[in-house]
Amino acid sequence: MKYIMFLGTSSNAGKTLTVAALCNILSKRGYRVTPFKSQNMSLNSYTTKNNEEMSIAQFMQAEAAGIEPSCHMNPILLKPKGEFTSQVIMHGKPAGDMEFDVYQDKFRDTAIKAIDESLEILKKDYDIAVMEGAGSPAEINMYDKDIANMYMARITDADVILVADIDQGGVFASIVGTYVLLPEEDQKRIKGIIINKFRGNADVLESGIKKVEEITKIPIIGIIPFDEKLNLPEEDSASLTEHQFSKNEKINIGTLRLPKISNFTDIDPLDFEPDVGIKMMDIWDTSTDIDALVIPGTRNTIEDLIELEKIGAFEYIKEMSKEVPIVGICGGYQMLTNKLFDKKHKESDKSVTEGIGLIDAKTEFGLVDKVITQSYGTVCSENSMGVNQGIKVTGYELHEGITELKTAKPLIKIASGYGNNPNKDYDGAIQGNVCGTYFHGIFHNFEFRRSFTDMLRQKKGLEPLGFEFDGFDDNKRVNYDRLGQLFSNNVDMTFFDNLLK
Repeated sequence: MKYIMFLGTSSNAGKTLTVAALCNILSKRGYRVTPFKSQNMSLNSYTTKNNEEMSIAQFMQAEAAGIEPSCHMNPILLKPKGEFTSQVIMHGKPAGDMEFDVYQDKFRDTAIKAIDESLEILKKDYDIAVMEGAGSPAEINMYDKDIANMYMARITDADVILVADIDQGGVFASIVGTYVLLPEEDQKRIKGIIINKFRGNADVLESGIKKVEEITKIPIIGIIPFDEKLNLPEEDSASLTEHQFSKNEKINIGTLRLPKISNFTDIDPLDFEPDVGIKMMDIWDTSTDIDALVIPGTRNTIEDLIELEKIGAFEYIKEMSKEVPIVGICGGYQMLTNKLFDKKHKESDKSVTEGIGLIDAKTEFGLVDKVITQSYGTVCSENSMGVNQGIKVTGYELHEGITELKTAKPLIKIASGYGNNPNKDYDGAIQGNVCGTYFHGIFHNFEFRRSFTDMLRQKKGLEPLGFEFDGFDDNKRVNYDRLGQLFSNNVDMTFFDNLLK
């Protein structure tokens, strides 16, 4: 298998999208190409068809390549939980919560073995691996322990392309600084440099490019312009600022930006609904100009719930529920129940925590191992969300708590999955103007999403749109192709042709 690796001069330089772009291009040329990231730290994850957890970034890159996502494209996933601790996901399954030092000192060899195993598995099906690094390869304080950057380039003998973000300023210094801090053997692995997210006339960069090439002896093979029209899944919560609500939108859906928010791509499809805008709301925001409120997932339900209670957000959410629909997804669903029990202290040092209390149910942690599964079923209860009984829905579940309903009615009859409780066949709950579900991706279901937004439209005196056109799914494929075209139009593709000879 041939290996090409994109490393960045910093986090958010554009590695994820450049990998996706090259995967898209090469797959269209007939190559069997796979994305790969040995170790990813992310709060946005996805469940594969084999019920394995992987980063949303490698899922997106696989989609761009037109192939089925696999946990072997991301053998190690680190999900930060706070206090220098992360949940370690290895080959799609939890390997435990580990402090940084414990992971580096005691788990590193196990992680390397898992990475090697995944590469061997991918070799059976693919000719090319387009690999992504993590952060910067020049973190000299931890260079000898880094298994996501130059270590991977060395063990695979990969050709490396360095990606630099000009939008943040200091692009030439970041390129040269990264190069200079690398050992000579790793400097030689860098075959090309890409300047990313450029705005303006590229001619102004000519003298800087000439100087960088003189210092590094490495060609700058492309200058990729910033494309504000691209809309693809992101794994970094900083990307939530991209959800810009326009005052011209007729329907305003608020989404709480929880302190430990995760799986925030759940709200992406709502951005593609006509006349709908997403308003990202800080937890102390008490706006009343919203037509619905979404409480998303979180990497720590109880800690975020305590923070909401501390600042008085409980009362705000309760008051809003009298006027607008409230939708909780995974951790957001758990928060809406009466009480949360954590006797084994999986989430905090508190055994019992008061919930918001809008869904008559209780949630308990520590009774089951982490649920990782793709799920599907049908809406089974009449509800105020505008969604008819019998509508089919799919999603993916990633949760450690279970929820037992009291007077609240279940939302979904499960055909496959886990849902609220291992002894029942239902997921979620509906009570008055409030609903919750463990199904991540619930709004990715076109009929569910459109029913919900049509209900909001009618409340605002707008005509419903019905189910003729799903702009979100069509837009994803268009954007993957647009990304590939943007890359090929602005990067020297003969450079890659020569690498693949």
